[in-house]
Amino acid sequence: MADSRLEIKNLHARVVDGETILRGVDLIVPKGEVHALMGPNGSGKSTLAKIIAGDPSYEITEGEILVDGESVLEMEADERARAGLYLAFQYPVEVPGVSIANFLRLALNARRDEDDEIGVMEFYNKLQNAVKELNWDDSIIERNLHEGFSGGEKKRSEILQLLVLEPKYAILDETDSGLDVDALKIVSQGVNAARSPNFGALVITHYQRLLNYIVPDVVHIMVKGKVVKTGPKELAMELDEKGYDWITSQLAA
Repeated sequence: MADSRLEIKNLHARVVDGETILRGVDLIVPKGEVHALMGPNGSGKSTLAKIIAGDPSYEITEGEILVDGESVLEMEADERARAGLYLAFQYPVEVPGVSIANFLRLALNARRDEDDEIGVMEFYNKLQNAVKELNWDDSIIERNLHEGFSGGEKKRSEILQLLVLEPKYAILDETDSGLDVDALKIVSQGVNAARSPNFGALVITHYQRLLNYIVPDVVHIMVKGKVVKTGPKELAMELDEKGYDWITSQLAA
C-alpha cells in the first residue's frame, strides 16, 4: 500500500520564539524497512525526532508529517503515540512510583477501546517474552521506570517498551549513546526482533558501529537541518571512513 509509510515533507521548524533548526527535511520510511539517519552534532537529528513525536518546544513553520497518509501535525504527543509512533529517547527520564509492568499495561490499554483492554495473562506473556529477548531477569518488570537504572539499562528499557507496544514506526534517538559493546549487542538484538513487514524504524546515530548490528535498508545524512544525501547501507561505511568533512566538501563542490 502506497501510504504505508512515515513521510516527512519539506519540514521547516524552529525552537518556539527561537532559531530555525530544520530547513526543509524530506524523508520517507516505509513499513518493513529500517533507515539510519546520520549527521554531525547540531545538524538537527534529535530535533527532528522530538518534532515527529510532538514535542511542544518546537514550532513547525512549513511542511508536513504523515503517518500512513494521515497528517499528525494537529495531534498531541499522546495522540501521535496512539496513531502508531514511538520515540526511544536519547536521555530517558526516571519515573518514580510507576513500575515498568504497570506503565506498559497502561500504555497498551490507552491505545485500545475500553471494552478491549488486554487481559492480564496475555499482557504478562507478551512482557515476559520481550524481557527474555533482551536477556533480562523477570524481576526487572517490577522496578520503577528507569529509577536507579544505569545508562545501559535505560536504553534496554526503551527497547523493551518498543517490543511490548509494537508501534507502526519507531524513532530511536541515539540509542547507542553511552553503551558498551555487550549492551549495544543486546539493544540491537531487541530492535532486530521488532523488524517486520508492519514496522518501520528511523535509527538516529553518529556512528557506524551501531549499524554493524542493526543493518539499515537505507542511510540518510543530515547537515544543517536538511537531508543532503541518501543511499544504501554502504553509505554509512563510506561516511565512517571519510568523515563528515567529506559530505560538506561534496556540498560545496
